[in-house]
Amino acid sequence: MSVVLHGSLGWVLDSCSLIERGYSPCIRWRENQKSAVKCSFKRQCFQVFKSYYNENNRADVDAGNTEVLQKTCKPSKKRKRKHHELNQGEIDSLVFHEKIKSVILEGTKYLVDSAQPLGYLNGQTNVDKEPLPSQECNLAALCEMAKDLPLVEDEEQERGAQLLVGENGCTSHVDLFSQVTENKTDWATVVTLMGEEYVIPPHTAFLLSDFTRIQPLVHYGTRFDLIVMDPPWENKSVKRSRRYGSLPSSQLKRLPIPLLASPNCLVVTWVTNRPSHLRFVRDELYPHWGVEVVAEWFWVKVTTFGQFVFPLDSPHKKPYEVLVLGRYRCSADISESPSETSEVPVEDQRLIVSVPSALHSQKPSLSEVLKPYIGAEAKCLELFARSLQPGWTSWGNEVLKFQHVRYFNLTPVDEKAEVEDDRTAKEKQAQGFDSPGKT
Repeated sequence: MSVVLHGSLGWVLDSCSLIERGYSPCIRWRENQKSAVKCSFKRQCFQVFKSYYNENNRADVDAGNTEVLQKTCKPSKKRKRKHHELNQGEIDSLVFHEKIKSVILEGTKYLVDSAQPLGYLNGQTNVDKEPLPSQECNLAALCEMAKDLPLVEDEEQERGAQLLVGENGCTSHVDLFSQVTENKTDWATVVTLMGEEYVIPPHTAFLLSDFTRIQPLVHYGTRFDLIVMDPPWENKSVKRSRRYGSLPSSQLKRLPIPLLASPNCLVVTWVTNRPSHLRFVRDELYPHWGVEVVAEWFWVKVTTFGQFVFPLDSPHKKPYEVLVLGRYRCSADISESPSETSEVPVEDQRLIVSVPSALHSQKPSLSEVLKPYIGAEAKCLELFARSLQPGWTSWGNEVLKFQHVRYFNLTPVDEKAEVEDDRTAKEKQAQGFDSPGKT
């Protein structure tokens, strides 16, 4: 059940189940031979049991006491910093936090309390003790090397996309860096690309490239009704960890949103908790693209017991992140159909509560949450993506990172039994066994 709960204040999501949608059936190609496999994302990636509270609250956390949400504690065993005057950025952060604190605290408690009777956020009993998969990824380096390759001619780009799998499962023809690649099949496909195996969801399109080679996405010729982006914002922790390359805020203005967005396209941007980034998106970036801000939402990260993963009042890391939602107001030269001119109003200050991935920078899928605001048949695009979603187009220099087989459990299956299991699951869904709770 990917959407555990949908209430007036927001949603509670099962992020792992969201990932697994669309991976059944799954076909694996090896040496021109195909076989059916059962595919599931590794659950240990979402086993976040403990909050980063001090020891005085550890018993409450382990017991799943939601009242601890109302306590503000300092992280334990950290060297005290010398007192210093707050700089303007820190003052702005404090002001913003105090403004939204009650929304986060009260909304999270309400949603967690509502989800627990449904059997979620009560603490995970089936613990997978396998270690986390390696997060090593050389895709960005390959994109950098691909800059030395000649660009594909415009005529060839205008032919559209290339198919992921050729005859007999062949993928040697695929140019991942210069053309959009499509999996048009109704099933997930495990294929070998650049010597590594990846799991590609059905009806998925993607382009592996960096900022300088995004043009094939424009030549793809699709205007999207939803664009979600998670920019690699500059900050000190990224520079220290060197997990991925960051991008100056000003460079984001070069993204060709007006060439990718349909009229009234919903544009959603993940923003760090730095007020300067939030101001930039609201006051500079969106106006530059012709996007009108319509709402701010918050992703609240909790443990499997429903506790904040960090103290709410921590001066360092907060247990929430911000999403800025806007509507693209197109220029007059783009024709609008009657369906495009109508739009569903987006409520402000909604919460998305979920257990975060232990894998760095893996955000929860927003596909189910945003569906009411864009329609079931909307064309969806993710920019700076590190994974793929069924039915979506994705772009980024690490777009296949979390599609590597190391993040999945793949086991051979009896095809006849698989068909029967799918039929049973669909019957249960039709009878309402998999519908989210509502409050």
